[in-house]
Amino acid sequence: MNKAYILKNVRVVDPNRNIDEITDLGIENGVMADPATLKNAEIIDLSGKIAAPGFMDIHVHLRQPGNTAAETIQTGTEAAAFGGFTAIVPMPNTSPAADTPGAIELLKKTAAECSPVKVYPCGCMTKGFSGQEMAGIGGLRSAGVYALSDDGKCVQNHFLMRNIVRYAKSFKLPILDHCEEVSLFTGGVMNEGKWSVLLGMDGIPGAAEEIIVARDILFAREIDWKIHLQHISVKECVDMVRRARQHGIKITAEATPHHISLTDDYIRTYNTNYKMNPPLRTEEDRQALIQGLADGTITVIATDHAPHTTTAKLVEFNHAPFGIIGLETAISVCLKELVHSGILSMKDFVAKFTTGPAEVLGFENYDLRIGNPADITVIDLEKKIKVDAEKFHSKSRNTPFDGMEFTGAPIMTIVDGKIVADMR
Repeated sequence: MNKAYILKNVRVVDPNRNIDEITDLGIENGVMADPATLKNAEIIDLSGKIAAPGFMDIHVHLRQPGNTAAETIQTGTEAAAFGGFTAIVPMPNTSPAADTPGAIELLKKTAAECSPVKVYPCGCMTKGFSGQEMAGIGGLRSAGVYALSDDGKCVQNHFLMRNIVRYAKSFKLPILDHCEEVSLFTGGVMNEGKWSVLLGMDGIPGAAEEIIVARDILFAREIDWKIHLQHISVKECVDMVRRARQHGIKITAEATPHHISLTDDYIRTYNTNYKMNPPLRTEEDRQALIQGLADGTITVIATDHAPHTTTAKLVEFNHAPFGIIGLETAISVCLKELVHSGILSMKDFVAKFTTGPAEVLGFENYDLRIGNPADITVIDLEKKIKVDAEKFHSKSRNTPFDGMEFTGAPIMTIVDGKIVADMR
C-alpha cells in the first residue's frame, strides 16, 4: 500500500478543470483522494508553491539500445523525474530501431524495472526508420505503442507518408513528424541567413521545414487524422499551423525551450551545444514561436532531449552531431521566457506540458480530480537556480544553458502517489 499524503496550502493549477486556487490535495493508494477523509497521512506544507498535473514530455531520446554511453533508459528517466516530468515518450530512432513488437516489449520491460516515471512507447513509421517501407503498425499497436514517428529523419516519399497516415488512423495512433525536406540542405549545419554567411557555414533554410509542414497539413486534412509537428522553428510554419487549426484540421505543433529562448547569433561562439536540428533560427522566428504559444497555435512544449557524449560534441562545429539535452532545464527556461515575462498565465503555461500533450496522445481527463492517478509536478516560482551540467542526472552534459541563472524550478515530482524526486 502506498503512503498517504496531504499537500497543504498549495496553489493548484489544473488547466483541464480550469482551476487555479489555493487548497489541499490528498493522495492515497497512488491516486488523488479527498484530503478530508485521510487518516494518518503525512502532511507536506507547500505554501507558496504550485501543484500541477504531472508534466509530460512527448519528445525524448533515451539512446538505449545503441548508444548507452550517451544515455540509458534509467539515466534518462531519472533526468525526467528531477526535471519535473512524470511521463515521457521516447523516440524510436535507437539502434536497432523500435520498429518491431519485440523492441517495444524490451523498452517496456526495461522501463518497468528502472524508470521512476511513466514511459509511453513510440514506434517507427518505417522499418529501420529508413523511410523506405512501412513498419508493421498493427503489431506495434498490439505491443503497446502510443504514437508513431521516424524522428531524426523525415519520410521523403509522399505516397508512402500518405499511406502511413491512413494506417495510423485505422489503429488510432497519432503521427509525430520531424519536418524536413532533406534535398534543400545537404551539408547544412545551422540556420541559413546572415550568421551562416558571416561564419562561412552551410545553411539549413526555413523552406526545408515549411515544405513538409505544408504536406502534413494537407494529409491531416485529407485523411482527417492527427499529425503532430515536432519542434517547429520557423515563423511561416507557425502561420500555417494557425490557419490549419482555424479550419479544424487535426494538426498540432510543439516548440522546444531552446527555440523559444535562443537564436542563431549564439553560434558565433562556435560552441557545438548550440547545434541542433532544426537549427536555432532568427529573433523574428523566436518571437513567432512565442506568439504561437500565446495564442494557442502551439499547444505543446517538448524538449527533444538529445544526449551526446562530451567526446562526440568536442569537435569542429561542422562535424558535431545535432542535438542538446533539455529535461533538467526545460521548466526553468520556459518560466523565464513565458511566465516571468508575462506572455502566459500559469494555467496556460501548465497546459503546454499537460493537456496539450494529453490531447496529442488521446488521453482524456488529464487532471488532478479525485480517483485519477496521483501524478503531480510541484514548482517553486521563486527558487533561484544556477545550471550546473556536472550535477545532471542525465548521462550527458550537452546543454547550452550550463552556468546560466534562472528563477523558478520544479521542486518535487510525484508518480502514482510516490515521491520520485525531491529537490526542495
